[in-house]
Amino acid sequence: MAGELILVVDDEPNIIQLAQMYLEREGFRVASVGDGEAALEAVEAKQPALMVLDVMLPRLDGFDVCRQLRADDNQILILMLTARDEDIDKIVGLELGADDYMTKPFNPRELVARVKAILRRADRPQQSTEPIHLGDMVIDPARREVTINGEAVELRTQEFDLLLTFAEHKGLVLSREQLLKLAWGYDFYGQTRTVDVHVAHLRKKIADSEGSIDTVTGVGYKLVV
Repeated sequence: MAGELILVVDDEPNIIQLAQMYLEREGFRVASVGDGEAALEAVEAKQPALMVLDVMLPRLDGFDVCRQLRADDNQILILMLTARDEDIDKIVGLELGADDYMTKPFNPRELVARVKAILRRADRPQQSTEPIHLGDMVIDPARREVTINGEAVELRTQEFDLLLTFAEHKGLVLSREQLLKLAWGYDFYGQTRTVDVHVAHLRKKIADSEGSIDTVTGVGYKLVV
């Protein structure tokens, strides 16, 4: 993981400097650009392992950068930075294909932790666990597929990992911090809003199944069938 090239895309020099300082301290190489068009050019020319991508950018915003990369079938890992919490809902709702999200202002140590976690998830070996049956829902870890009444359910990578984590702990209450560790692989817990957003979207996608994700006020969530 150390030595991987990270591309930081932001039009605020202080954000770039802060991210670069902390990432280089952990052994990463860092390149940076200040607008969306330059980001696309840098991805093509430098082939970074991961891009830290701000949403509000000149010339081409972060949404369009992410959309264009995924349309071109470029699977670069993307950690998006947003200025407001509401933007997270917009990003996830648009299903743009980003791997994770953080809101500004952020703790630079959490940024590094998230970059490491995303890279670890990308390198995680394929699981060979037997399918998990939850009423009319079947979760197949080996194929990373989910069906409800035999119909396939389209889940993004992180949504699948979250559902699998719930399934492996069926009926148990998991805190946001536990979910960040188990489903995201984080070892630093700062912003937990991303858990709530992913749970909300996952609920919609499995709404027709016999399983549901219940909120346990003040504690976290649990999967029940």
